[in-house]
Amino acid sequence: QVQVVESGGGSVQAGGSLRLSCVVHGRTGARYDMGWFRQAPGKERDIVAAIHWSGTTTYYTDSVKGRFTMSKDNDKEVAYLQMNNLKPEDTAVYYCNAGGTYYSGHYHPNYDYWGQGTQVTVSS
Repeated sequence: QVQVVESGGGSVQAGGSLRLSCVVHGRTGARYDMGWFRQAPGKERDIVAAIHWSGTTTYYTDSVKGRFTMSKDNDKEVAYLQMNNLKPEDTAVYYCNAGGTYYSGHYHPNYDYWGQGTQVTVSS
């Protein structure tokens, strides 16, 4: 059984920063490909960023390139999403996914392993 827990959301003004954390509680020694997704009201859940289990390769959707950075602490199996220069259109519930497949710049989520979500609100 894998448990995914996010934290770090909040409210900021445009131009501000937040860092989200995602802890994966799984099999001892396991390493997971991971992804961050977001869902705004009335919209679908879309991928924001993803990282290979080794932490060496990342993917970003075009709208966050240059502003968001995803990283991973393999000793603790924790992923981070550093979000800088936030914009009102970044407002959404952010979800972490673990155990999917990161391949050729694409991340396919594991639909069994989602976190509970954390709200990010950016005001203008």
